[in-house]
This record gives sequence, structure tokens and C-alpha cells, in this order.
Amino acid sequence: MIQLEQITKSFGSLQVLKGIDLTINQGEVVSIVGPSGAGKTTLLQIMGTLDRPDSGGIRIGGTDVTRLKEKELSAFRNREIGFVFQFHQLLPEFTALENVMIPALIQGGSAGKARQAACDMLQLLGLAERADHKPAALSGGEKQRVAVARALMNHPSVVLADEPSGSLDTRNKEELHRLFFDLRDKLGQTFVIVTHDETLAAQTDRTIHIVDGRIVPENGCRWLPLP
Repeated sequence: MIQLEQITKSFGSLQVLKGIDLTINQGEVVSIVGPSGAGKTTLLQIMGTLDRPDSGGIRIGGTDVTRLKEKELSAFRNREIGFVFQFHQLLPEFTALENVMIPALIQGGSAGKARQAACDMLQLLGLAERADHKPAALSGGEKQRVAVARALMNHPSVVLADEPSGSLDTRNKEELHRLFFDLRDKLGQTFVIVTHDETLAAQTDRTIHIVDGRIVPENGCRWLPLP
């Protein structure tokens, strides 16, 4: 579903990614782990078309995204890719419902249809009673579930998550992690998750280890966080 071939990326004289080959299959929950500075977030940003590689190919759902012009790429990103970040990035002046509606409105859908779809998504995630609350009135776990609802709004091919549970306490972490797998089971959703959380990484279908800008082979020496 996602194919990366020989992806490289440098910032000035620092080469961050050094020839990444990776395939993500439909319906997989995949974690990406590695030490700080290994290139995990850079890889996720390139996979999500937020940044372009210096070289290499990227295909998402059969589309070669490296060939798309900026306007085409923006439309493709809004339609096919959902994002969940560590600090939710909800707009504070909007309610939970309004935040979830935004991707559909950007895509050009009617406000009425967007509102109904957002209501359905919040219902699916157990947040229907919080729809009219602004982010300041939501708990940390609720904010992240609203962010997941927003990411799913346009039924994307893949959801990319960067340390999604990094700011949550243990109970909310566990609830968010269960949510990812429930959504995969209910919707067939694909997730790629950058994480330092060993418990989450152990639960995923596959764990990709990155060290010094390269993927460590399955039988290679893996990175483990310090206790």
C-alpha cells in the first residue's frame, strides 16, 4: 500500500536518511522505533508528503507522489493521509465537532454532510457527548481521540502518528493504543506509528528499527531504550 525505495534526505551536510526501503501493507499497524536523531520523524514526514526526499521513490496506493505538483500533493494528502501528533494540535477556538469537520471542509464537502460525518466519527470513538466542548474542556486522552477522529475524517488510506501517546498518562496511553487496534479491526485502517513506547511497539504487527538513518534488518542488532 505504501512503498518507499531508496529514500535519502539530508539537512545541510548531515545525511539523516541513507537509502530507506520499506513496504507497508493495507491494514497493518506498524511501529517505527529508534534512538533520538535516527531519522524516524523525518521518515514519517516524507511518508506523509509533508517533506520531499532528496532521492528515491514513494508510492501510496499506487500513486507516485514524487511526481505530484504542490497543489495536487496537498489535495492527495488531505484525501489519503491522516495525521496524529504528540500534542493533538486541535484548534482551541473550535469545538471537538468543528475540529473533526475541518478535513472534510478542506476537501470541499458541504457543511451539513461534514457535520454529520464528524458526529458519526465522534460517536464511533465514544466522544459524542463531548462534541460541543472546546479543547480546553477536554482531558488529554479525549483530545487525542478527537485528533484521531479528525485524522480519520476523510477515510484516508493510512494514518501516520508521531509519538501519539507521548504526552499521556498510563491509563490514557493504554486506551489510545487499544483504539488503534480497534479501528484497524473495524475499519481495516492502516497505521504507521513513530514511538518510544515499548509496550505499544510490542503490540504492533511489525516493528521497524531505524539506527543512524538506516533500517536495521530483522536479524540485526536492534536498538533498545535505556532503562
